[in-house]
Amino acid sequence: MPYESPMKPDVSVIIVNYNTREMTLKCLDALRADLTGINAEVILVDNASSDGSVEAIRAHAPWVQVIASEKNLGFGAGNNVGLKIAQGDYFLLLNTDALPHAGAIQALLTYMQTHPKTAVVGPRLLNADGSVQQSCFRFPTPLRSWLENLWISAILRRVPAIDDYRGWAHDREREVDFVIGACVMVRRSVYEQIGGFDERFFMYAEESDWMYCMHRAGWTISFTPSAVVTHLGGASGASDKPKINQIFFESLDHYELKHHGVAGLVSLRAAMTIGCGLRAALWTLVMAASRKRRTLARSKVRVSRWLMIRQMTSWNILSRASA
Repeated sequence: MPYESPMKPDVSVIIVNYNTREMTLKCLDALRADLTGINAEVILVDNASSDGSVEAIRAHAPWVQVIASEKNLGFGAGNNVGLKIAQGDYFLLLNTDALPHAGAIQALLTYMQTHPKTAVVGPRLLNADGSVQQSCFRFPTPLRSWLENLWISAILRRVPAIDDYRGWAHDREREVDFVIGACVMVRRSVYEQIGGFDERFFMYAEESDWMYCMHRAGWTISFTPSAVVTHLGGASGASDKPKINQIFFESLDHYELKHHGVAGLVSLRAAMTIGCGLRAALWTLVMAASRKRRTLARSKVRVSRWLMIRQMTSWNILSRASA
């Protein structure tokens, strides 16, 4: 159980839950073990789950402050609810499908205490099979969308100016553009300066947007392998892939429009349209040449065509942005 003190906590753990009851209970068990000896509070915001999450969590973990929302606020807005009431000097944002290993939270806390210019630090993430999960990325830009969609970043990934961290083993401390929000520790003073998540992002891209704002304000984003967390991935949206895809690309559109304007959005769409066309053509060849890979190739062609059509025809974001 987290160490309770009459003084304000050093760490406020904030978790957003949506219909992941059993996974959330496992997350809380791992969290409780790793918070031993740390002065911490745990705040869980439930986004109107329909699977009995609130009742189960309150019964299983009475040491957790549960806030039950009457509607699904989304990831960013849900975290904002917790951030507004958190008392700690540092905030640990933790997904329900993220399981801290022993000593992970203390390692993140120590890193933040010894690196005063760091706004956010992320741990080394592992997949369920123990393999390393890529958790550090470059900020999206119009140029990078072309590099990625034309496979230039993959071909020239060892060139420092193009490097996108994919060839990196995630085995040393370094500053990065941004880390994914599965498990991140955030400095309170940065939150007080920058504010919380932009709630126009329902889910996806909210952490890259948030950290980009921190970066522009002069803060750094860091990664440390001394903290290790298993991240299972995709829990809340696993049952509705088409809807999740739509939300993902809407969030990417909003990011480009917000930070790079209409020209940036148009450039992104053009790059993705051409990239999808190339991928559809290549997978069509695979479908014709390999019977064993035909099912996979057919699925890839279908997704590429859907995205290509979507990027050419769906421009509602412009009307919403101007409203």
